[in-house]
Amino acid sequence: MSDDALLSPEALEERLRAIGAERYHILHPFHRLLHDGALSKPQVQAWALNRYYYQASIPAKDASLLARLPTPDLRREWRRRLMDHDGDGVKPGGVERWLVLCDGLGLERGYVMSLQGLLPATRFAVDAYVRFVRERSLLEAVASSLTEMFSPNIISERVSGMLRSYDFINEATLAYFTPRLTQAPQDVAFALDYVKREARTRAEQEQVLGALRFKCDLLWAQLDALHFAYVAPGLPPPGAFRP
Repeated sequence: MSDDALLSPEALEERLRAIGAERYHILHPFHRLLHDGALSKPQVQAWALNRYYYQASIPAKDASLLARLPTPDLRREWRRRLMDHDGDGVKPGGVERWLVLCDGLGLERGYVMSLQGLLPATRFAVDAYVRFVRERSLLEAVASSLTEMFSPNIISERVSGMLRSYDFINEATLAYFTPRLTQAPQDVAFALDYVKREARTRAEQEQVLGALRFKCDLLWAQLDALHFAYVAPGLPPPGAFRP
């Protein structure tokens, strides 16, 4: 097959999964330390605090994508993601469950939500993701969500590793992750089918692949910043969380 020939849907999926195998942030040294119990409690606090901004921004990202979907069926599907993260006013969503994780780590909730201790690189990376979804093509916006293809593995490893390794972690603290084991595969099934169906030219298929690379790089960059600030050389910038 020539480099500019249209990929079959199966070949496109294979290439997407290859991107995850090479670039997904489960491979990052900071995650290896987190999952293996090699971080201190303050370092885990820094991770949870910074990750909160990513979690809290997902509904804004999804709302901007929802507004661009052309059919009721597509909008209903994507609206479910908003409910998963924002809750329904009775049952808490993912953002609230992440705050429970921060509570369990001893972080003051008001401080977490204020974003005062956020690393600048976290803010820049998350804002870039929200902007990407808002401004790029609908196909690229949907494709950028496909890091969820790889999340069940990282969730299972994270939960088991942290429960085993940290005496300040318990199942209630990590309650955020349990629903994601079923939500993420459902999200992936829809998004993967969408991009395989809607990427009708090789140029559009390359856009899909590029969107997933972008999202993987964005997640990796957030961990680069955490590692630099709180592990080695351990230089948090002015204004950032200092345990």
